[in-house]
Amino acid sequence: MGDVMRIRLDISYRGTDFAGWAVQPGLRTVQGTLEDGLAQVLRTRVRLTVAGRTDAGVHSRGQVTHIDVPDETWIKLEGRGDRTSEQALLSRISGVLPADVVVRAVTVAPPGFDARFSALWRRYSYRIVDRAELRDPLRADWTLWSRRPLDVDAMRAATEPLVGVRDFAAFCRPRPGATTIRHLQELRWERRVGGPDDGLVVASVQSDAFCHNMVRALVGASMAVGYGQRPVEWPGEILRGGVRDPLAGVVPPHGLTLEEVFYPSDDEVAAQAERSRARRIEEHIWQ
Repeated sequence: MGDVMRIRLDISYRGTDFAGWAVQPGLRTVQGTLEDGLAQVLRTRVRLTVAGRTDAGVHSRGQVTHIDVPDETWIKLEGRGDRTSEQALLSRISGVLPADVVVRAVTVAPPGFDARFSALWRRYSYRIVDRAELRDPLRADWTLWSRRPLDVDAMRAATEPLVGVRDFAAFCRPRPGATTIRHLQELRWERRVGGPDDGLVVASVQSDAFCHNMVRALVGASMAVGYGQRPVEWPGEILRGGVRDPLAGVVPPHGLTLEEVFYPSDDEVAAQAERSRARRIEEHIWQ
C-alpha cells in the first residue's frame, strides 16, 4: 500500500431520515451516504472513522470523522487554479451530498490523529418542549413534545450525583465484552432563556465517551423525576444498584443532537489516541 494522507472531515446532519450512522445493508445511513459521495468525488472507496456513532433519528452539529486518502489521489484534487486539495474536496463533496448531511470543513489531520481515539470528550444536547405555546412544527424533528410540564430544578438536583467516573450499567444497553464505566463530566438541565432554544428544557451532557443508549436513558430517568413519579434520590439509587429500571426508559432519539467533539492540541492527539486505545484494551480484558 502506498502513502496516504489522513484527512479530517467535520460534518453535520439531520438524522430524521437516516437509519443511524453505521452502514447497514439496504438502509440509508450517514456513513453510507458520505462514503458513496466521497467515492464519486475521489474515484476510489475510502472508509470513514467516526468520533461517535449515532443511532437512527439522532442529529449532529459537530460530528468528526477521518479518512485516509492515497497521496496520488489527494494531489490530483488540486487540479487547475489556486484551490487547495482541501478546498477542492469540500466544494466537490458539497455538490454531490443530499441536503440533510453537510461537510462543514476539510483539513489535513495532524500526525497521529484519530477521530475516535484522539477525542477528549463528546457533548450532546437533548431538547424538550413542555409548554403548548412553544410547540413549533418547524422544530418538531429535533425536539421532544412533553404533554406535562417538567420540574427542571428537581431534574437538576437528581442528576448531580451522577457526574464523575461511574459505572453506568443501569443506563446502558449491555454489549458483550464492553465496559459500562464512563467519566460523565457534565449533566446539566436548564430551561433556556433567549436564543433559538428560548423556553425549551435542555440537557447538556458531556463525557469522555458514551455507551449505547446512555444519554437517552439518563434523560428518561430525569423526566421521571421531573414529572414527580420518582424522588430526586432515585437516579443515584439505580446507578448504584446497576440494574435497569423500567421508569428510566430510553426516550425517543429525535430530541438528541451531538453538539461537539473536543480534541487536544495537534501535538497531543497521537498520545491521546494511544492512551484511549490502551484504556479500551485494558477495560476489555478486565470485563
